Amino acid sequence: MQPQRIHVASAGTALPGAPVDNAALTRRFGMSDQWEEWIGVFIATETRHLTVDLDTGERRNTLADLCELAARRALDGAATAAADIDLVVMGTATPDRLLPTTASVVADRLGIDGVPVFQLQSGCTGAFQALDLAHRLLTTGAYRRALVIGGELNEKYFDLGQDFSKLRPEQLINYVLFGDGAGAMVLSTEPGGALARVCLTSSRLTGHGREPGQILEWFGPADRMSDRLPAAEDYKAIEETVPRMSREILDQVLADVGWTREDVDYVLPPQLSGRMTRRVVDELDLLGAKEVSCVTQIGNTGNATPFFQVERALQLMAPGDRAVGISVESSKWIRAGFAIERV
Repeated sequence: MQPQRIHVASAGTALPGAPVDNAALTRRFGMSDQWEEWIGVFIATETRHLTVDLDTGERRNTLADLCELAARRALDGAATAAADIDLVVMGTATPDRLLPTTASVVADRLGIDGVPVFQLQSGCTGAFQALDLAHRLLTTGAYRRALVIGGELNEKYFDLGQDFSKLRPEQLINYVLFGDGAGAMVLSTEPGGALARVCLTSSRLTGHGREPGQILEWFGPADRMSDRLPAAEDYKAIEETVPRMSREILDQVLADVGWTREDVDYVLPPQLSGRMTRRVVDELDLLGAKEVSCVTQIGNTGNATPFFQVERALQLMAPGDRAVGISVESSKWIRAGFAIERV
């Protein structure tokens, strides 16, 4: 029996608050004008959206709030009732709590019950892993419609009460690199009303024997006074590895789906920062493909990012156009990709 063909019925996204530009960040953190210039040149991100109010310190949204809004927009776009969803898969690196899972909270708010709900704890590739899992489960024929969600809320790593003048550059980077957001897609085995066909999803761990490029700590009552940094990145390893690994992912996706480089009309590259995205796109060398990026406007939103890219791509693609998405997770070097075709 041939496996089910899986279709993208819709995509929806959500951002908190108004965009925050680099000038606002440097003023709030007491940085010099040179820092604002440095952000523009070396990070190349212009704005991002934050759930924390930089002036008051108020936390205005939870991750569940943003994911619920994105999911409702995706359901509305697919003209699908929550009761018709029979599978939920979510990817995030920053859940609201360890338990209950944010995926379960969002499903409950939407009125989804009595179906499998999975939450994948993962960095930048979490949305790709969620898409991959949903795609594989749908192709079995056991499910008809899946809600795939991804999102990040970095406010728990924002300590607005500290003296920013004493932070090292590698610590300050996290305050300007990331943004908050959420996204969702409805996948269906039914082609009616579909926007695109999912041709391939892929996710592979490739970090055997390699040191992590990113670490996010969890501090419980027993270790909350630890002097460990809550977040740490090996930016040198990331800069050296991500462009090359992105090229390897592209080559593997094309080989697996049976496309040539000339078949790709749109490319959705990793969105670490505006500067890194340029390096990745140059390495991919897809001269005939149009780039779909959003990092300069919304920052690095981790597992929300692919949904913003897909949402934009679907607005641009004509019937028959093909797009490839690529993601690299540096925490333990996971490589992921997908291929879709507009219908």
